[in-house]
Amino acid sequence: MTKPTFDLQSHSLHSDGVLPAADVVERAAAAGVELLALSDHDTVDGVDEALAAGARHGVAILPATEISSVDGRYEDLHVLGYGIDHHNPLLAERLLAARADRELRAERMAAKLNELGFEVDDAPLAARRAAGKPIGRPHLAQAVLIHPANAARLAEEGHDDVSSFIPAYLIPGTPGYLARTHPTVFDAIGWIHDAGGLAIWAHPYWDLDSDDEVLGAIDRFKGAGLDGVECFYPTHDADQTRLLVERCGELGLLTTGSSDYHGPEHRLFSTFLAHELHGFTPDLSRLQDAARAATAAGA
Repeated sequence: MTKPTFDLQSHSLHSDGVLPAADVVERAAAAGVELLALSDHDTVDGVDEALAAGARHGVAILPATEISSVDGRYEDLHVLGYGIDHHNPLLAERLLAARADRELRAERMAAKLNELGFEVDDAPLAARRAAGKPIGRPHLAQAVLIHPANAARLAEEGHDDVSSFIPAYLIPGTPGYLARTHPTVFDAIGWIHDAGGLAIWAHPYWDLDSDDEVLGAIDRFKGAGLDGVECFYPTHDADQTRLLVERCGELGLLTTGSSDYHGPEHRLFSTFLAHELHGFTPDLSRLQDAARAATAAGA
């Protein structure tokens, strides 16, 4: 079986990665990756930089983004948009609105925490805002945990890390929580299609807990136009991977995979061998075609 030479989800400084987009591409090239998707959260700002770096290093770049979306009680499902027109003005407008909505929610949740008597250290949050990085519940929780004014109360309540604070204050039914309502997964799929791309559900088992939930969601999302599923993912075990691949085969969906690369501490997918370990071969032809078209357009 051919050694994998693709990584179809990676992140740069333009969202929650730690490297410039060009450095991500350079490291991918050094690792033997031939097809790379730069898929920063709710933005395409790094794609042109990645395309230029790809031309220098011989890596085909698939223009992409990863849209944070909601589906019922699940408020942070991610839909990857592959082969999008990253200069599409409507997509840019929609992604900007999604980021603004998320930032407003974070501000309101911080205000709720203040009302509950917690001080929220704004310095790390301001740094994320300045860098264009999303602020989620883990960041809000950490901003409470590091503020010295909260130390006695946190010790009394037994909260010494985000894994205990979030369930107490920042999930549905708790006093600091504020629900997300937009965009939905169906919205995200439509946005991607409107920009000429393919919509792929990222890391299903990161979001949902059971096989039945995952399979049911795939069926529903397929009805809304879903094009594929990220079957090969570092935390997916062999049984989960096989189940995803089989359902994609039944529904005619693409199978993709990634390391979800965020920085040097992550291994690029070309050295992960996930699909080889599980005995499956993804069909990358449509994605390779999209990358070639993007490269030609940027030449």
